[in-house]
Amino acid sequence: MPTDIGVEEAQRLVREDHALLLEVLPREEYAEEHIAGAANIPLKELTSDAVDGIERDQPVIVYCDDDL
Repeated sequence: MPTDIGVEEAQRLVREDHALLLEVLPREEYAEEHIAGAANIPLKELTSDAVDGIERDQPVIVYCDDDL
């Protein structure tokens, strides 16, 4: 279930629950700068096939620059 969270909660989930940080930025922007350890699937490529390898029992934090 999608839920908005803040930076502190995201850090806690990554640290304690081994959450996957998923940046949906375009590849060019991800290559320029991204959060260390984050995976990248551009939003336009976010399909059920693209997320097949993501474990369903771990939290996933989806991040995108809010200027997009």
